[in-house]
Formats: sequence, C-alpha cells, structure tokens
Amino acid sequence: MQGVRDSSAMDEAPDPELTAQIAAAAPFVSFLGIEMISASPHEVRARLAWSQAKCTAGGILNGGALMGLADNLGGTLAFLNLPEDARGTATIESKTNFFAAVRSGYVHGIARPLHTGRRTIVVDTELYDDDGKLVARVTQTQAVL
Repeated sequence: MQGVRDSSAMDEAPDPELTAQIAAAAPFVSFLGIEMISASPHEVRARLAWSQAKCTAGGILNGGALMGLADNLGGTLAFLNLPEDARGTATIESKTNFFAAVRSGYVHGIARPLHTGRRTIVVDTELYDDDGKLVARVTQTQAVL
C-alpha cells in the first residue's frame, strides 16, 4: 500500500549520545524535543513526540513542528555529505506536502539524499506516524558553504 511503511521500523530506540551531539551543534533540536535514532551519509532517522505545546487547534501537531523535524534531519544529512573543503550547510529551499494530521504518539522521520553536489545537496524526508502512515514529505535544498 502506498504511503504506509512497515510499522516495525517505527519501534527503533533513540540514541541519547547522538541526540546530545546533534543538539550541541543545533540547539533547536532540544527546543523541539527531537530524538535522534541514527545518522549516516545515506540516511538519518529521528522522531518527535506529540505534545499539546506543539499543537494547533484541535490537538493537531503543528506543521511548523513537522517542518522543523524535517529541516533538522535534512541539515544533518547534508552535513554528513559535505565536501572536504566545505565550512557548513544551510537550507535555501524547502517544500512540504502534508498528508495527514498527527494527534498523538510520535512522528518518525527518515531523510535520504537525492543529490550530493559541490554547491548543493538535495534531501528527501518522509515523516510517518506510529502506525507507519505517511503524514508529510519534505524536499529541501541545502547550500554547501
């Protein structure tokens, strides 16, 4: 079925050491409460817990929180794919499609590279709920600085 992942992949445990390392470089990770699961140049995984403080009307997780999760995953993936002489990365474009509301549990994010070049890195991030249903998809371009 399109738009639904194997929900067993949603049971991965967060990595506190990786979370602390990423949060030290990008404090917004702590502000949002993102929990990092794994990170490699080929794939970055993390999750974000639903909370009332991150909601819009009706108890729906705010789209900005979802975009914040995706942006941090994309930035981490881009950083792991930077050329040797690069100084860093910054988001220069981001497009989000929302497919379903999140009213409880966690949002699970998986970011993968679409293009890793010398000037830009393009990342595809999929966000799923606890049932493995696709709730959003984000494509972003990261500048190589």
